[in-house]
Amino acid sequence: MFSKKVVLLLVTIALLSLIAAQCSAAQPQTVTVVETVEVVKEVEKIVTKEVEVVKEVSTDPDALPPEETLFYGGSNAGVGDIPTLDPSRIEDSVSIQFASELFIGLTHLSEETNETEPGIATEWEVSDDGLVYTFKLRDDVPWVKYNNATGEVEQVMDDEGNPRIVNANDFIYGIRRTQDPATAAIYAYVNYIVKNAAEVNGGGEKGAEDPLYGKVEEVGVRAVDDFTVEFTLTQPAAFFPAVASMWMNWALPEWLIAEKGDRWVEAGIIHTYGPYALRSWEHDVSVTLIANPFWPGSDAVPKPSIKYVHSQFLDQSAQFANYEAGLNDVSDVPLPELDRIRADATLSQELDTPGILCTYYYGFNVTKPPFDDVNVRKAFSWAIDRTALVENVTKGGQEPANYFSRPGLAAAPNPDEVDFGPPLTADLEKAKEFLAASTKYPDAEALGEITFMTNQVEGHVKIAEAIQQMWQEAFGVKVNLVTQEWKVFLETRHNDPPQIARNGWCQDYPDADNFLRVVLRSDSPNNDTRWANEEFDKLVDEAARETDLGKRKELYLKAERILVEEDVAIIPLYWYTRVELTKPYVTRTHGAGGQEAFEKWTLNK
Repeated sequence: MFSKKVVLLLVTIALLSLIAAQCSAAQPQTVTVVETVEVVKEVEKIVTKEVEVVKEVSTDPDALPPEETLFYGGSNAGVGDIPTLDPSRIEDSVSIQFASELFIGLTHLSEETNETEPGIATEWEVSDDGLVYTFKLRDDVPWVKYNNATGEVEQVMDDEGNPRIVNANDFIYGIRRTQDPATAAIYAYVNYIVKNAAEVNGGGEKGAEDPLYGKVEEVGVRAVDDFTVEFTLTQPAAFFPAVASMWMNWALPEWLIAEKGDRWVEAGIIHTYGPYALRSWEHDVSVTLIANPFWPGSDAVPKPSIKYVHSQFLDQSAQFANYEAGLNDVSDVPLPELDRIRADATLSQELDTPGILCTYYYGFNVTKPPFDDVNVRKAFSWAIDRTALVENVTKGGQEPANYFSRPGLAAAPNPDEVDFGPPLTADLEKAKEFLAASTKYPDAEALGEITFMTNQVEGHVKIAEAIQQMWQEAFGVKVNLVTQEWKVFLETRHNDPPQIARNGWCQDYPDADNFLRVVLRSDSPNNDTRWANEEFDKLVDEAARETDLGKRKELYLKAERILVEEDVAIIPLYWYTRVELTKPYVTRTHGAGGQEAFEKWTLNK
């Protein structure tokens, strides 16, 4: 008779309460470790399998060697948490910042020049008709994971015990997963220029009734061989090589996602392949990256020289306090401290305000009274003094803006070409004329109380308070300012946007298409204004197809006029700068598009 012994492993975890203090160390993190244990013993045959065991691994920043650690509290450090590290579901700048160190696209955008450079693809070519793009991949990039038990980054092995190498099929899986309607990927629509991608995702004319709906294998992308990816587009798109760099097109680990589901992105589980790996992610507290020794490096994405990047999820004042105390190497700058920093002999030398390709704006919900009336929207836009805002409130070298697509983007209008839109200094007389022209809301009483929302960041709140005062003084209207934590704010803005909401957009690829069509076309998931204009849609669609740069710019000028002067769906406020402090022992680059490349930074503490 055979004897059978089954070994069950049960682990009970006591949840530690996390106390967030601006200078306190993070508590130990509950993470998942994979161990091999005996599960069946039958006569002389032993069968083993890997099971998840939960252990505590310290993420105390004091445990990280300072000389090897970048303590990052900059603009992309995040307040509250990173919303997600799942590339198919990313939509915000903080998630992009950290995920872009874990994964690399087929192509890569230089953070300084915005040029499209090799990523995992070493070269690419386009057919004569501009519809087929073929990318040749390198064959020396392994999948890796961080082992909490050993404290080392390890290669991921396949079923035969060989290292898994990032290949064309991993990219095909990632692209198809993004387009799968079950994934609910916000950025799936960017790929609608790929053949059948819109129909598969439910973005075609027939929506979920389309015969191609959900059939991800019909998306116009295929693996020609193990290291060649081919896209077929529906129309020429000169900017497509830059789109190929974006997160919704990254390679993903199908084997892991099939096993772990949504938990695949957690520390101790996630498989990645970029210059850094995920050492720890203590939700609502901190994240730590560790250099990936198996990243082979390239001219565009070199091997990191800094071993650890650690960031705590604190507000601006706490990050700045840590910087002054020597606990942060980089810090975002609270607006109330900017004058003192500029007057300080040491801090003033550590302050940088480089321009970045981002636009700060407010969006109306055009379906909610009183902003269902274009005259009211015009009144509120014309009442803002953008010049006073950047000179007296933000004070970081920002440029006042009266249209959306940031100068410097391909085909974007230049300021001297724009003779429309709201004034850079308030025109209160005109603003009051617009309000009086409203048949339903001609005065403060008819307007009622206004709900105005921003995310809970000190700088955004200061800006909102200044504009709140401008509106109240101009119209005598009561404006209620509401703040929310970042992740909650994103959900609110998508699901039930308030009458007015703070917003900002940084380039995903350096083209006006990425602002006007990608953000504000009527069917864009990023269009939280609920605004639709058929003529605007036609203009941005035509501009996306056009290959002549001059003609594209003319089309975008017409689209901008509709957006900010005729319909006034948004209130452009200013074009960003990055306002940060950096210790002198940090040698760094500055990301022109909003994201930083930590793998290019060095420390000399």
